[in-house]
Amino acid sequence: MSDLRFVDLCAGAGGLALGLEHAGFEPVLLLDKKSVSCDTLRWNRPRWQVLEADLLDFVPTRYQETYDVDLLSAGLPRVKSSATAARAETEAELRLLEATVYLAHAVQPRALLIENVPGLVNAPDFQPIRDFIRKELDHLGYRFRWFVLNAADFGVPQDRKQGVLVALKERYFDAFRPPRPTVRDHLSVGQALFPSMALGGWRDADRWAAQALTVAPTLVGGSDGRGGADLGPTGTKRAWARMGVDGGTVADGVPGPDFVWAPETGRHGMVRITTDQAAILQGFPSDWAFAGKKTARYRQIGHASPPPVARALGLAIRAALGAPGAPAPDYTSGP
Repeated sequence: MSDLRFVDLCAGAGGLALGLEHAGFEPVLLLDKKSVSCDTLRWNRPRWQVLEADLLDFVPTRYQETYDVDLLSAGLPRVKSSATAARAETEAELRLLEATVYLAHAVQPRALLIENVPGLVNAPDFQPIRDFIRKELDHLGYRFRWFVLNAADFGVPQDRKQGVLVALKERYFDAFRPPRPTVRDHLSVGQALFPSMALGGWRDADRWAAQALTVAPTLVGGSDGRGGADLGPTGTKRAWARMGVDGGTVADGVPGPDFVWAPETGRHGMVRITTDQAAILQGFPSDWAFAGKKTARYRQIGHASPPPVARALGLAIRAALGAPGAPAPDYTSGP
């Protein structure tokens, strides 16, 4: 099978790129401005060309390979409503969206994929940026579609809704269909994490898993300027508490044989998840490693695009481009 080629912007820990790789795409360049994320990418895929740079400063003419790609992909920092975030923060995120579209002017890929918050699809606050994107893509000869996917529908044990834009050159667009769910029954937190919870000999692992019957709430990576690693805001922590999990912190290791699970007694009686377990909840394969200390690792995971969703999107784009199908991913092999 001949791989299709792509450039990945704001690549982070590589969730989007990994899923696209599993769909038969080969990256020619991955860009991210955080050194720890670049370390993660190089660690797992030494053959990938990784550039540590800010998207707003990126000059594609210095990288001629970017002009011969089938797909430009971007899992951009989550845009926020001006009603819930500082104006400067909102404008910075929107500038990255604009920069991605402007880069499509230069690169002229056959397809463009942008993944972000679900509100970007239809929330009134984001109508101006949607209007900008529509105008630019119309001018470039792309047709496009906005839609929302939930990672839980693709075998990821997490309720994680993603807003997606897929644009294709006119001649390919009519063949595009958004990916359909790949699972009928959602994978629960208990099912996903029981093997790792039992690794240390924890005697209550069975009892805990038996009551953790839902998917996880959305993992939140948080801001670089805010505290240590936790699993999200107050509402998210309450959802974790209902499963007997302390969402206020991230553990250094799985529970041992002497840990007594007694969630009715408060946080000290609840189990905590590790960064490796957070990666499982995000759909990463077990051999994908994350660089940095605990908080940096968790933030990379929390901000990532789940690879199974990215694979489904890649397969849908691949089909529209008329390429043959990709093989199923091997989640057990090394890089």
